[in-house]
Amino acid sequence: MVPTTRLRIITKSAGTLTAELTGENPETAKAFVSKLPIEGRANTWGDEIYFTIPVDAGEESTKQVVEVGDVAYWPPGKALCFFFGPTPASRGGDIRPASPVNVFASISGDPKLLKLVPAGERIRVEGG
Repeated sequence: MVPTTRLRIITKSAGTLTAELTGENPETAKAFVSKLPIEGRANTWGDEIYFTIPVDAGEESTKQVVEVGDVAYWPPGKALCFFFGPTPASRGGDIRPASPVNVFASISGDPKLLKLVPAGERIRVEGG
């Protein structure tokens, strides 16, 4: 079986987005990919969507500041996070999660389409 290097993020409101594994935090990525497909209901926090997933990974190479389009795992909440702009913790022009995250993928195309996804909408992530 060929290892997954691409993810499909499927939403009703924003359509399907693609993300590529970055090679950053390989243990987190491996734990995440092993549980695909994953579904959850969107929680929003500023320009971040997150939801709890059935992955239990510890901190790897965490970041306190992330980039637009980063896909990350938040260890304290066992959550998948999609970042597409400032959060309530942001300072100036940076993008800050609530606490450090393990970034493992990056959305191709326009991650700001995720602004269209309302809280509570179901999101599905598959390999592909």
